[in-house]
Amino acid sequence: MKHLVLIGGGHSHAIVLKMFGLKPLSGVRLTLISDVLYAPYSGMLPGHVAGFYDYDECHIDLRSLAEFAGCQILVDRAIAIDFSKNLVICQTRPPVNFDLLSVDIGSTPATLSVPGAAEYAIPAKPVPEFLASWNQLISERQNHPEKPVRIAIVGGGAGGVELALNMQSRLAKEEGFGSGFCNGFNGWIFNNTTGKFKQEEGLEIHLFHSGAELMPGHNYRVRHRLKEILISRGIKVHLMEKVRAIENQEMIEIASNAQCPMPNAQCPMPNSQICCESGLKVECEIIFWVTQASAAHWIKESGLATDSKGFMQVNDCLQSVSHPNVFGAGDICAMVNYPRPKAGVFAVRQGKPLFENLQHFLLQKPLKPFAPQSKYLALIGTGNKRAIASRGNFMWESPLLWYWKDWIDRQFMQKFSNLPKTRNTK
Repeated sequence: MKHLVLIGGGHSHAIVLKMFGLKPLSGVRLTLISDVLYAPYSGMLPGHVAGFYDYDECHIDLRSLAEFAGCQILVDRAIAIDFSKNLVICQTRPPVNFDLLSVDIGSTPATLSVPGAAEYAIPAKPVPEFLASWNQLISERQNHPEKPVRIAIVGGGAGGVELALNMQSRLAKEEGFGSGFCNGFNGWIFNNTTGKFKQEEGLEIHLFHSGAELMPGHNYRVRHRLKEILISRGIKVHLMEKVRAIENQEMIEIASNAQCPMPNAQCPMPNSQICCESGLKVECEIIFWVTQASAAHWIKESGLATDSKGFMQVNDCLQSVSHPNVFGAGDICAMVNYPRPKAGVFAVRQGKPLFENLQHFLLQKPLKPFAPQSKYLALIGTGNKRAIASRGNFMWESPLLWYWKDWIDRQFMQKFSNLPKTRNTK
């Protein structure tokens, strides 16, 4: 009996589990180690932030998927691999032995290099922690709509831009616009239902980016149009502003603040202050960190070959270049011959080749090389049920694109919700 251990419940591993349920392999025992039972689907998360999808619609039920695959699931976090004994070291459980290993744990935004970021900023990943903070902010906004809120988003890539637009859309709804939210300019929001504009009150959103232009991986037309949309909606875009530190702000005495009418009392100050290398300082209540992806340190520390950024290096067969009995996919991996950006579309495409090569390895058959696409279509939601298509030098903006993206995402999620009643057996 060979033991295949899957670390992480990413998109590729979800597909692997589904395919093992459809095409099981005799003499193989499966174990999934995941720190969550419900894995977020990255394609629908911005829409979830905007309120277009509920939790269940954009999360994969790993427990039911593992049951369908005949796979044991351990709810824990892997923290190391002991290759001398072929053991996966877990945070709370005893070590798990393996014959064959596959890693699909995703990535996290890089924050450790910026003082104060790890303590006071909320990274976009891990997603459960991010969503908990976002839901808390929504709840506070609903309960105290009169309370001003200033949000900072650090990172001007596609993730940061899409997050800013979808956050503003959701917060505008909490101001009483419901589904009538359409578009806006200079901080004014248009209500389709009433046909009137209203200025958002008590809400500021700041987007910080260290480069001269947003979204450097996309063409000029896409970059220009999204910057135009951000500014038109009153989102304050700070380009060429590299964050050097985040400082925590404490309560101060009102006596020292001329704006406070009652001496000898306390006046709340913003929780945090973003400090940029240029000298710019912005006070805010909550900071979301959406910078370039970084890898879990234990991947390199375990002895796996990694690139300069710590991502596990794999060959064309998604096999570790240093350990033949380790495979991987998704953001945590770097294909040596096919460097690609960290995007969910690549993880989805790697699912089937990963499954096939895991089975071929177990059956001692030749592995099959896989070549990812060189270009891909990105559909960037703008928070108002419109989307912008970006591929190479191509750009198109339309509500039709959002509904097309919605259809694609729902089709993908149905693969994991409409499971057969019984799986195939051998």
